[in-house]
Amino acid sequence: MAAMAAPEGSLRRRKAGDSGPGPGSPLSPGRDDAGCSTRLRTGTFWLTRIVLLRALAFVYSVAFLVALQQNKQLIGDRGLLPCRAYLKSVQQYFRGQGAWDAWSYAPTIIWLLDWSNMDFNLDLLALLGLGISSFVLITGCANMILMAALWGLYLSLVNVGQVWYSFGWESQLLETGFLGIFLCPWWTLSQLPRHTPTPWTVLWAFRWLIFRIMLGAGLIKIRGDQCWRDLTCLDFHYETQPVPSPLAYFLHRTPWWVHRFEALSNHFLELLVPFFLFLGRRMCILHGMLQILFQVVLILSGNLSFLNWLTIVPSLSCFDDASLGFLFPSGPAGLKDRALKLQDEEAQGAQSRPRHVGCAVRRVVNLSLGVLLAWLSVPVVLNLLSAKQVMNTTFGSLRIVNSYGAFGSITKERTEVILQGTASPNASAPDAVWEDYEFKCKPGDPWRRPCLITPYHYRLDWLMWFVAFQTYEHNEWILQLAGKLLVNDAQALSLLASNPFEGRPPPRWIRAEHWRYKFSLPGGKHAAEGKWWVRRRLGPYFPAVSLEDLEGYFREQDWPL
Repeated sequence: MAAMAAPEGSLRRRKAGDSGPGPGSPLSPGRDDAGCSTRLRTGTFWLTRIVLLRALAFVYSVAFLVALQQNKQLIGDRGLLPCRAYLKSVQQYFRGQGAWDAWSYAPTIIWLLDWSNMDFNLDLLALLGLGISSFVLITGCANMILMAALWGLYLSLVNVGQVWYSFGWESQLLETGFLGIFLCPWWTLSQLPRHTPTPWTVLWAFRWLIFRIMLGAGLIKIRGDQCWRDLTCLDFHYETQPVPSPLAYFLHRTPWWVHRFEALSNHFLELLVPFFLFLGRRMCILHGMLQILFQVVLILSGNLSFLNWLTIVPSLSCFDDASLGFLFPSGPAGLKDRALKLQDEEAQGAQSRPRHVGCAVRRVVNLSLGVLLAWLSVPVVLNLLSAKQVMNTTFGSLRIVNSYGAFGSITKERTEVILQGTASPNASAPDAVWEDYEFKCKPGDPWRRPCLITPYHYRLDWLMWFVAFQTYEHNEWILQLAGKLLVNDAQALSLLASNPFEGRPPPRWIRAEHWRYKFSLPGGKHAAEGKWWVRRRLGPYFPAVSLEDLEGYFREQDWPL
């Protein structure tokens, strides 16, 4: 491709030890003997934006798909924790203080909608989000309006999701999505918007985000469980993590020295590698490669929802066009060719830049974004420096800047709550046959292979992992679930993998049992029988209850009967 000649100063090759430019630095071109550009230069981020937007849109699409398929059962009109009741409680709490107080406490579009059919409202928000995110994913382009809509829609769901949306990755998606708004032009829909280069402020905001995510995760481990300091946490983690994967079964049985190396590598990646971001282009790219590889390993070894996929997104800001060019096909009129032309024009100063109020406004917006993020980062930094660091904490209802961390403490034994039903008229009868309810992914049947469903997220399965650490009084929604199982409620049963009473009258009694679970030993007796798990009963979690037992409790809680 013939290209215009660039000024002599921009043609100098960098020395081998030069770290290269960052955002806003002079361009370093590649040239052939004829003086024409042959490869993408370092220091521009036209293609980086496309990759970032598509990666973010992918995570958004998964999150909205999960919402579409599970929200009605969890927070709908007849859900386990109806969001209408939650919003009414917020109104009641702020009664007499003005509507704005309730809005600021739980900002959500649902305040503006008709509450008579909350299922419709929840589906509407999820479908809109799924449609917009799918468009961005397929086309690789977006504008501020579309990205702001995605952020506002998901914020609206998170703020009525209650305990089902209490995971750290919800806030992380909102912070990442908020930054994604400022990647784009105001309203132009183009993969390479000529007059809107990728703002360096936003690129560094993404890098600041991944820095806090990784460092926060590393510090909470060092300050938390002793096993992270003596490098023994991985002796337990694969077996006791929320929803183990098939690979976790085998990783759990690797030699002790492998687990020590894994723990040490974890500390290196979370405590030292984040500082590579500030050591020039090459070290920044190395940071991005190491963090993406780390997240891929985590994806394969556990089902942490879309957390690891989401953590890859800000890591992509470490790569410029020259390092991402291999992802795009070469050829006339291709994205790589078009980006190269934009680089040539920018290198020689020939790119026409709009000289109107919109350009000045954009610069002000980018500057204001930097100031806002710096201000909101103050409590986050203080939290990172504190010996009493807390993880996965929001410092505002908009969740623009948050604190992060994961697995500050590791459980050493795995316990599970197993729901069982019986058709026997007498729950105490010795001949009563109790049948297990199977969940979508969490351990239950010892013969069932661990699943691999990431980036999808079964919210009920995850909450059942936390339930096992507490009593049912701390998780009253489990009694709501028991009541629904007592009537074979189709909506609630859709959250489960199997119903032992399908095609039969519903059970007369439901109980919850506490069990201790361990991986079977590969090649051992239980594995030879086809068992992935070995379990032992610990005792009752809550006693057998009938529909009549729960009716008064349901009325007291104002839950639908």
